[in-house]
Amino acid sequence: MSRWRLMIEYDGGPFVGWQRQENGPSVQQAIEDAVFRFCGERRSVQGAGRTDAGVHAAGQVAHVDLARSFAPATVRDAINFHLRPAPVVVRDAVIVEESFHARFSARNRCYRYRILSRPAPPALERDRVWWTPLPLDVAAMAEASAVLEGRHDFTSFRSTMCGAASALKTLTTLRVTRSGEEVVIAAEARSFLHNQVRIIAGTLKQVGEGRWTPADVAAALEACNRAHAGPTAPAHGLCLTSVEY
Repeated sequence: MSRWRLMIEYDGGPFVGWQRQENGPSVQQAIEDAVFRFCGERRSVQGAGRTDAGVHAAGQVAHVDLARSFAPATVRDAINFHLRPAPVVVRDAVIVEESFHARFSARNRCYRYRILSRPAPPALERDRVWWTPLPLDVAAMAEASAVLEGRHDFTSFRSTMCGAASALKTLTTLRVTRSGEEVVIAAEARSFLHNQVRIIAGTLKQVGEGRWTPADVAAALEACNRAHAGPTAPAHGLCLTSVEY
């Protein structure tokens, strides 16, 4: 039995999320079915991050155990062949130690949220960015993001349906930058709460539009109440960019 680490990218639009569910197609199910069609082995594919419905990934990592021996290129190409036409691609496949676990071995997960700030809506990127016709004050957003960096109780910034036992999380990085017409929010942590990055993005957008101040963000954090933070940003602006081990 060999353990394989898969580097995966996908368009989250058609899926109910990474994790296999009863209410629709998932990325996990698509890959597991492709593995079965490739080698006849019904295996569980474990991902590093359980991305929500509509969330994309450029650097999702997963592992799968296979009984038969294959060349790495064969594993990659054969899974990709059987994934078609689903918008999921295995970018790389390598054999790793049996102790490797895509989820539990991860030390850092990196997400990027993109907001397009211009009068005209997007055409080519309409399923990749959150559009606002309003100008955004990136300096104010960056100032507010500093309030959220570090270890805090993020109760105000998680879904009311979040099943995590504790809301204590450490945001190692939360940056807000401008790239042309886009405002990019980069968040890094060992792990995240359900909808945490999207609620942070929705809150920082309020700051960028002048509706909130950095002090309001600090007050929302201190309140430890979901009703005190900003809206949950749309899923399609979020992308899991990489996982570090």
